Amino acid sequence: MLFKGVYHLFYQHNPYGSLWGNITWGHAVSYDLVNWLHLPHALSPTDPYDINGCFSGSTTILSDGKPAILYTGVYANGTQVQNLALPKNVSDPFLKEWVKSPLNPLIIPTDGIDPKNFRDPSTAWLGPDGTWQVTVGASLNGQGTAILYQSKDFIRWNRSTSPLRSSARTGMFECPDFYPVSINGNYGVDTSSQDKFNKHVLKTSFNGNDYYILGSYTPQTNNFSAESDFLDSGSDFLYDYGKFYASKTFFDNSKKRRISWGWIAEMDGDPNALKGWSGLQSVPRSILLGKTAKQLIQWPIKEIETLRAENVSILEKQLKGGSVLEISGINASQADVEVSFDLTNLKEVEYMVPDGVDPRDLCSKHPASFRGMIGPFGLLVLASQGLTEQTAIFFRIFRSHEKYVVLMCSDQSRSTFREGPDKITYGAFIDIDPRQEKITLRSLIDHSIVESFGGKGRTCITARVYPALAIDNQAHLYAFNNGTVDVTISRLDAWSMKNAKLVSAQV
Repeated sequence: MLFKGVYHLFYQHNPYGSLWGNITWGHAVSYDLVNWLHLPHALSPTDPYDINGCFSGSTTILSDGKPAILYTGVYANGTQVQNLALPKNVSDPFLKEWVKSPLNPLIIPTDGIDPKNFRDPSTAWLGPDGTWQVTVGASLNGQGTAILYQSKDFIRWNRSTSPLRSSARTGMFECPDFYPVSINGNYGVDTSSQDKFNKHVLKTSFNGNDYYILGSYTPQTNNFSAESDFLDSGSDFLYDYGKFYASKTFFDNSKKRRISWGWIAEMDGDPNALKGWSGLQSVPRSILLGKTAKQLIQWPIKEIETLRAENVSILEKQLKGGSVLEISGINASQADVEVSFDLTNLKEVEYMVPDGVDPRDLCSKHPASFRGMIGPFGLLVLASQGLTEQTAIFFRIFRSHEKYVVLMCSDQSRSTFREGPDKITYGAFIDIDPRQEKITLRSLIDHSIVESFGGKGRTCITARVYPALAIDNQAHLYAFNNGTVDVTISRLDAWSMKNAKLVSAQV
């Protein structure tokens, strides 16, 4: 959240080790979302209603401008309840101390709610009658459900007669997020906005991914009419098709934008206790509704560019079929790369009917080493000399009747020669017509994480990789084309990235 010019990040954290347990709310503050000051813990599991952990939750700026936290606490028997915490000193812009309400718990599981699957209250929004609304993730009668609660005073909450959304196709709805996006603007809107030119997004986390659906919301009746359902064949929308989960957005009213953070877990197979840490946050991303109004667009926030250092640029460079081009002159283990590809020959193209095709499976069966026609082409990142190790982010182009189909893949199968790390491959289709626009890719590379944005943010894929050879100054960056058809690098820019400043407060 943003409060008095200071950004606040709260996160689940075990202060006693890098294995799961003792779940506490860590707290860090920043003026730019890049450099952070770590503060004392905001919430600790010290009371009967949260003794087994202070689980996920959200902040809300109340009508009087004061912030509030709603969070899930867990009793010793595993029952999950929703609790309130308020800042001890609202004049402190860092909000270093938080006080739990003596009325906790405020919301308890009743009437068919699974008491051990009832958590993650969303940011609340204000209805036209001045009533607060909040949704809590649950499993209700075996269905994933976003249960709606209402309150006039943010303390006494009543359950709505109907949930915001439920689905028999999914497991429990974890970390639900519900917010508006503007149809006709390049800006974010406040969570309580009731503008008629809004659509609403419902995001839930299940099956290891963050899924979302779009629809129209009527605040007078709290009816959310979705345009599709979760796990509808051919219409699944994910925030990220890689390793990205339990995300949360907030509205930055200073810059009129909505920003998303996601949790990126470890995949190296090593005991995290030996490493001393586990998991990390994604780069903060802005979220907008795309021009077609059918999907979201995500892009790293502008402030990330303040970390850019040495730059290398390439213009109008042809990549012949089967060629590899090294991009030297930057620190390839910590880099920001933007590239656009021109496809001048779309005649020699493979045919595919995408209906029923799993893009992830297609990327796995035909990795970067596969000789296709138009593609694979893209980037080889965190690559060793000789390419023994490499993580490939690439595209392939297909023809389907009168349309073209663009496939984006993130191939970790050769990311390390070590045994143990997960070397899964990810894939997704991108809504791009290569006759009308260039194929674009941006990859943010940071030692063991690669966040990639295809089609100007239409499709995002995050990967965790653990190279043994391609580390620090032994990492290399390449552009490649393993198809039979030549492609052209219209423009490539690559920057070394400086370290963000992370400091612990002396309190």
